[in-house]
Amino acid sequence: MRTKRCLTRLDRLFARLDREPERPANLEPPRMSRHRIVLLGSTLVFYALIVIAVINTSWLVRLDWQLMFFRPYQQWPELHAFIDYYVVLGQRGPTAVMVAAWLGWRSWRQHTLRPLLMLGTSLLLLNLTVGAAKLSMGRLGPHYATTIGSNEMWLTGDIFPSGHTANAVVTWGILAYLASTPSARRYLSALSAVVALGVGLATVYLGTHWLSDVMLGWAAGVLILLALPWFEPLITRAEAWLLAARDRILDRYRRGPAAGSSEPGPSPVPQPVPAGGELAARETSNPHAARGGTHLNQRTHVVRSERTTVTPAGSRRAPHPDHVGRAAPVRPLTGG
Repeated sequence: MRTKRCLTRLDRLFARLDREPERPANLEPPRMSRHRIVLLGSTLVFYALIVIAVINTSWLVRLDWQLMFFRPYQQWPELHAFIDYYVVLGQRGPTAVMVAAWLGWRSWRQHTLRPLLMLGTSLLLLNLTVGAAKLSMGRLGPHYATTIGSNEMWLTGDIFPSGHTANAVVTWGILAYLASTPSARRYLSALSAVVALGVGLATVYLGTHWLSDVMLGWAAGVLILLALPWFEPLITRAEAWLLAARDRILDRYRRGPAAGSSEPGPSPVPQPVPAGGELAARETSNPHAARGGTHLNQRTHVVRSERTTVTPAGSRRAPHPDHVGRAAPVRPLTGG
């Protein structure tokens, strides 16, 4: 009689993951086209011009100081509570968790790891490029400025470019990059641009960044999004490797020995007994030897039939070698 196998929770999870993908068949990842290369080059030039303008203490630095003395948070104090919450959209921790949750659900539905891998790649590039720029230029923020009119470069600061702004561009822009349809990509691109623009201006309102910091943060985030198609082949190979590793683990789980299997296992290999250990092994197997008493006879037991004839200790009869024991009397048979 054939019994129906009871599926475990892990079996049901793998069954859901092994279904057909729901990703649209006509969707192709963005490619590094000529138009994209032109945008990348223009943004890179814009990035360099901002850095040069700040280093040379040009009109951009003077504009930074004018906005700092204007103090927008004092001009419009009623916006302060809202902007305190709105600027969280540029913090790396909360935004990464929210976007990763959405992209994780999409990866599960579409049976692909590309969304999560692209998010991880973009955040890694963001940390490397923006972090290196911050540490190398060391600019102080408005609240820690020491000399009026100076660029506050090569000191102990870490605000140039703005990490909040660059993170808002990358984190929300990756949703537009991974959109399922061209129309959704256009709408999400516009939405992410508005969010990133608002986050940058919110930091200027709060006085935590110069305007030039925000402009460089916008440029840094756009550069990362424009460069992502160069990493598509690497993402494809990484996804194939991870899925192959998952399939190997799944096959090993399915080929494992079933519970209660009656297949004989391999016979144990006899181990050689070391010298002097034979007596210890015998004593261990003998339950009486474990008591260790000196009154026990360690000699081999002899069967009574094999014992020699012994004269009783209280007998007066002298032992004689030709003595034959008395036979029992024979009773005559009588007819009946």
